[in-house]
Amino acid sequence: MWTDLKENIASLRNKIPILSITLVSLIIIIVLFYQIHSNDFTSVVLIMFFSILLVILWSRDKRNSDVKRILRVINRIRTNALSSADEIKLGNDLNELEEEIRSMFLRTQNDIASMKKLEQIRTEFLGNVSHELRTPIFAIQGFIETLLDGAIDDAKVNRTFLHKANQHTLNLNNLLNDLIDISMIESGQMQMSFRYFNVHDFLESIVHDYAPQAEYKKLELKLVPFDKSLQLFGDRQRLKQVMTNLIMNAIKYTEAGTIEVGVTDEQCSAKIFVRDTGIGISEADKNRIFERFYRVDKDRSREMGGTGLGLAIVKHIIEAHSSKVEISSQVGKGSEFSFRLKK
Repeated sequence: MWTDLKENIASLRNKIPILSITLVSLIIIIVLFYQIHSNDFTSVVLIMFFSILLVILWSRDKRNSDVKRILRVINRIRTNALSSADEIKLGNDLNELEEEIRSMFLRTQNDIASMKKLEQIRTEFLGNVSHELRTPIFAIQGFIETLLDGAIDDAKVNRTFLHKANQHTLNLNNLLNDLIDISMIESGQMQMSFRYFNVHDFLESIVHDYAPQAEYKKLELKLVPFDKSLQLFGDRQRLKQVMTNLIMNAIKYTEAGTIEVGVTDEQCSAKIFVRDTGIGISEADKNRIFERFYRVDKDRSREMGGTGLGLAIVKHIIEAHSSKVEISSQVGKGSEFSFRLKK
């Protein structure tokens, strides 16, 4: 308020010359008006001259006043002196410009907020990547050092250590592949190839590939019967990546029971689902499981070679198909992940 008052006083001080000229001109016009006669051409011309002069001076002063007002607002924006767009006021004569400046201010504020958020995400991402890379590298280093210190000559442990070191190299390779995939997806560099494909043959092949891993944990992985001629539209290769992640997660977090893969036919689309009888997902975890490196059960995920990027990749691929991943889950009873594809 005090700032506005000082600005008004300064503005009034600057207008003293124009106000003085205006007052003098008005006095001259009044005097000439009372002296005018119908045939006094000179008096008419003088009145017209002073009237035009007044209009010019008034217009010039108005323009200068508007420019100064605009400059003051721009300076306050530049120095971050404004806390909201409502503080931007230029007066009734500049409504359109005022709205444009407000829109510009809001866009700038949004851009700044987005940049800060991206910087935070980048920092967190780099920290997570460093941690995830360090785990398998340190494990491999530990096994190799143990072997070099003499364990390589011990037939009881040497092959075991080599096997564990090899498993960690596989985990490291999976992590790097997932990092490359998610980087390409988020940067828009991943090419998608959409076409119709037979969904029954597609799912049957994937279930067959992962049946041995389910059997190893004494789980039943089965394909629920549906129309074998059903054709859906999508990128078959990327969708295989989606189904692989969903089935592997189901196997990982299920200790007993069944994992079902199937399709629910709908009018214009079909819903593909992976349903398990595993540990389930809490409401708090449901909102975060698609974040990069977030794990519901961190110890179990790392033990089985999870990268923490699988569901983030699933989310991006399904969104590229103009769809979304839906979750239905109860803790201790199991989960169902599903998404829809166009017919």
